[in-house]
Amino acid sequence: FQQFSDTGSRKEHVKITSEPKPGFLERLSETSGGMLMGLVTFLLALYVLFTNEGRALRTAKSLDEGLSLVVPLDSIHSISQQNEGRLVHLAGALSTSKPLFDPSYGLSIQAVKLKRNVEMYQWVEYEDSKEYEENGEIKKETKYSYNTEWKSEVVNSRNFDREIGHKNPSAMAVESFTAVSPNVQVGSFVLSKGLVDKIDDFKQLSLSHLEDPHADVTRGGDYFYHSENPRRPEVGDLRVSFFYAGLSGDDPYLGSADKVTVIARQRGDQLVPYHTKSGDVLQILYPGDLSVEEVFQQEHQSNTMKTWALRAAGWLSMFVGISLMTRIFYTLVDWFPVVRDLVNLGLKAFAFCVASSLSLLTISVGWLFYRPLWALLIALLSIVPIVLAKSRVPPKKQQ
Repeated sequence: FQQFSDTGSRKEHVKITSEPKPGFLERLSETSGGMLMGLVTFLLALYVLFTNEGRALRTAKSLDEGLSLVVPLDSIHSISQQNEGRLVHLAGALSTSKPLFDPSYGLSIQAVKLKRNVEMYQWVEYEDSKEYEENGEIKKETKYSYNTEWKSEVVNSRNFDREIGHKNPSAMAVESFTAVSPNVQVGSFVLSKGLVDKIDDFKQLSLSHLEDPHADVTRGGDYFYHSENPRRPEVGDLRVSFFYAGLSGDDPYLGSADKVTVIARQRGDQLVPYHTKSGDVLQILYPGDLSVEEVFQQEHQSNTMKTWALRAAGWLSMFVGISLMTRIFYTLVDWFPVVRDLVNLGLKAFAFCVASSLSLLTISVGWLFYRPLWALLIALLSIVPIVLAKSRVPPKKQQ
């Protein structure tokens, strides 16, 4: 059963499919597959939680070590042999030897990176599904809608439910790319590839001062259009925009060169990674002019945020894994609505308590080799969810 409507460039249709309601053995088989997936998710959560604690403590120790050893440079324009092999701190304006070009559009800029972003006007499919039970069958109603949008990636229209009338080209005539300057310096010091990779604060480049590069290309705002009518584009039309990161020279339209703060090991005239005794690597770059204390404070904050994000992800994965592994109890009683709802609630409470306790216990094991006292306290804390859950169970009546 299908319904069609066409509203401008947006088209819609509805498809309804039905299948027999799965039997008990079929649902049991699906639950068994879910249990295996749950076991994999559970083991992955254990690995993430355990390794995350060691990583966080190792990073914190490396940052403390770096803060105690770093040497602020007096000048970025002279290289002192006394600092050879040492961890140094410097701040200054970026500089590159040559500007970056895109000859196809007559564009050049003195920057560390230049990115050409190409978008094509294409059909995009959206679907919204809902399931319901009717006459002993499971029916699925799916609403497909189609709209034309600018997309950076080619949308494969062969996977559409209805390709007729919504066909996209299979490739773009112009490709996106990112050009990186081969030599980036701060004063007399050359930045390593790892430091250059950290310069990623891209800003869109204004094209207002440029002319149309070709007869078949039209400039509109900050885009170059490969289109006969940019105001009413057709499927397959292209628009091109440019972004830059790390302005490395004075520009009459963009201003002065960007300043960065770097902490890395000095090796001749190069700034390279510094290997700490804890086994970590320090090569830090931040935009702006920051002091040593400000840099390491931001690094500690970043480490803390990453640690808590991985802890939350680990706990959630463990909760999902336990829920999938215990789903079989729900399947066994899903014929009885009242019992099914009670079992479902109990299984979720069980998964929550066990995931919380095991997460804390795994974290405590991760701390055991670094901070034994804290590990013991966290291990004791892991018992709390189980104790709370047990305390809510009503005591049996005395005979």
